[in-house]
Amino acid sequence: MDASNDSQVKPVESEKVPSKKLQGGKRRSSKDEDTSIPKQTQNAQYKPKPRPKQKRKADFRDIDDLKDVEYIFEHGLRKVKPYFFVYRAYAKGRWLGREILEVFCSEFRDRSEHYYRYAIKRGLITINGETVEVDTKVKNGDIVGHEIHRHEPPVPDSEVRIVHESPDLMVIDKPAGIPVHSAGRYRFNTIVSILRHKYEIPKLCPSNRLDRPTSGLMLISKTSEKAHKMEREMSQRNIQKEYVARVDGVFPEEEITCNEPIKIISHKLSISYVHPEGKPCTTVFQRISTDGQSSIVRCKPLTGRTHQIRIHLKFLGFPIGNDPLYGNQTSWANNLHLGDYMSEHDAKQLVDKVMVASPFQSGDWDPTKLEHDLEEAKPNAVTDRSQLLEMESGERCPECSVALFVDPPRDGLIIWLHAWKYQGPDWAYETELPEWAKSIIDHQSQPSS
Repeated sequence: MDASNDSQVKPVESEKVPSKKLQGGKRRSSKDEDTSIPKQTQNAQYKPKPRPKQKRKADFRDIDDLKDVEYIFEHGLRKVKPYFFVYRAYAKGRWLGREILEVFCSEFRDRSEHYYRYAIKRGLITINGETVEVDTKVKNGDIVGHEIHRHEPPVPDSEVRIVHESPDLMVIDKPAGIPVHSAGRYRFNTIVSILRHKYEIPKLCPSNRLDRPTSGLMLISKTSEKAHKMEREMSQRNIQKEYVARVDGVFPEEEITCNEPIKIISHKLSISYVHPEGKPCTTVFQRISTDGQSSIVRCKPLTGRTHQIRIHLKFLGFPIGNDPLYGNQTSWANNLHLGDYMSEHDAKQLVDKVMVASPFQSGDWDPTKLEHDLEEAKPNAVTDRSQLLEMESGERCPECSVALFVDPPRDGLIIWLHAWKYQGPDWAYETELPEWAKSIIDHQSQPSS
């Protein structure tokens, strides 16, 4: 559970000036003299003094312990030494009046009900710093806490290359496999934390987001003013974006525009697909090169829906070759119909299958699972890549008893999608093409024997 900023300072309204009444109960007309306003301003439009902006009081969201992080580099991976941490969050509106166990089981599905009952009994889950029972109900204003020994997943140890830097902006070539900011199981193993830690920068504000397995251009503001400017340009669609993807099959030569709407199928699992009730979105595709088995495709998203490029390519029948969610090598690939909308039945099946492919980590709260033979837990065939990446090693953490995962293969953390070019009203940036794209382009450019 991540702490989220749901408590916002309400905008300050302009002070209302009450209409004054004359003696006898008559309302004062505009012609009557108002002695409460200086004479020199009576002929001018009266403007009340603006109230000073209220500043949010410091609380648990302002804790910055990045200086305490310890990175470990081995087997081509960047790891974070496990550490104790307390997630805290103000109670969201949809939590109010619900039992704490129900909230955790429905909102934070990365752990099992067995674990949450264990955590409540051990006092690891709290409300306002006090222990709770499984049936304790959440109230408005409560601060919900969850103390864990945090094991962040490893990420590739690739260098974050700086494309351009100015006093208020940093343009980088994001390596694939690293999340942009803290979310879910990631806190220090993120682009923002890595850059802040390396260059000792107090604050960084990403102006665009890339999925964790995606590589390419990112615009990161160093000041709030620059962040607001970039945000305006993004929202006004003044920025043109170009991506490259490596897809299965021979993509058609002609330009193809996909206008299919996309709907979020599961917020918790971050899954979306083409759906008649989805939000409108448009992507323009153009083949760059092909070797007869796969193709390099230029992708121009004209809107910014989550997973838009990946979903539209899947819908067209040319999914990204190594996509662990929308690719062809998953147990739920048949639920993602080519050229057709997703039914409610398929959506439910999809979520269920993804949940099966994402098993909970075991520990003292589930001893029967710890004794299960690891060989029997391995899939018999290639079903979904995410399941193959997280296999328990048979060892447990001495601090918290959680089952440890084996190191994932470095190449299994990325997908073949790269943010290639960004262009604004008075600027443009471009990165080099990744090796997986160059190899196909170079193959086609070679003269035939």
